[in-house]
Amino acid sequence: MTGHEIPDQYLRGYAQLLADVSATGRRLTRDEIEDRRVLGEQAAEAGHGLRALVRAHLAATRADWPGGPGSADSTLAAVQQAVDAFAEGYERAQRHAVRQEEAARREFIDDLLHGRSDLGRLAERAERFGLRLSRTHAVAVAEGPTAYDESGPVPRQVERSLIARFGDRSILLTTKGGRMLCVAPGDQDEILTHFAQQAHAATEGGRVAIGRSQPGAGGVVQSYEEALNTLELAERLQMAEPVLRAADLLVYPVLTRDRQALADLVRGALGPLTAARGGAQPLLDTLTAYFDCGCVAAEAARRLSLSVRALTYRLDRIHRLTGANPVDPAHRYMLQTAVIGARLLDWPARQL
Repeated sequence: MTGHEIPDQYLRGYAQLLADVSATGRRLTRDEIEDRRVLGEQAAEAGHGLRALVRAHLAATRADWPGGPGSADSTLAAVQQAVDAFAEGYERAQRHAVRQEEAARREFIDDLLHGRSDLGRLAERAERFGLRLSRTHAVAVAEGPTAYDESGPVPRQVERSLIARFGDRSILLTTKGGRMLCVAPGDQDEILTHFAQQAHAATEGGRVAIGRSQPGAGGVVQSYEEALNTLELAERLQMAEPVLRAADLLVYPVLTRDRQALADLVRGALGPLTAARGGAQPLLDTLTAYFDCGCVAAEAARRLSLSVRALTYRLDRIHRLTGANPVDPAHRYMLQTAVIGARLLDWPARQL
């Protein structure tokens, strides 16, 4: 062994190389350089540190320095060539290992989020990446004005913040479809809350959705899909909240479960608005603002840039056209549900 317990196999032929170069003054041949690269790759694959390997080469250089009258400059040039080629091979192996690890991680993430792999095998692979799929997990998904990948500055910034705050707590941070994802144990909601705060800030106002905690590998998929659906709902309903939880929006999946019944409700309750001058959209916007602000006429008028008198006129017009009075609590629930349905179904822009 030479130089801090580095096996002699990684210095194979090195002493003879120095002797030949010292005697002839030649430079290393292509085959000799490639041989050094291969040895560097083998050392990297065996898990030896590059610093220790370089020290071993320097120690061998001192021990095997040619004793003849050859050129010291040629010998040092050969040392430089040999060590440089060895380090190049070492780095080549390291890059290959990183690419393999990245490919394995991406394959695991794709299988995890789509449920395409055998669950037992998936659970084994998950432990390699810090997840224990026997536990419950929840998924948060963040989207911003641009697409993100794992190597980008925004995901890295969020990752650094999470690691600084929580260390290694079985957290998986990744990207998928241009969005940032955080998978965390279901009983540690503070992790996803912090992720949501950091992602919202890092994306300069992006939106984050958090799925419900679910058990097992299939639960990760379910929580992920809930978060995606929540983002879609938020976009369709133009929700202003930067952080949304699927658990708080369960009424919407219930409404959309029977799309035909929802379409019938929208047509029956709001269809008469299409007879208004200017079509249904201005009156639908009026109902939306009125319900969103808790049926406070002054606030609804402010949001619509109307006078309270103009708003009251619109509400009365809606009453006359539909037969349902937005101000009457007995009619309000039906109208509000129909308004939500219209937004979910993109009516009146889309025919039902």
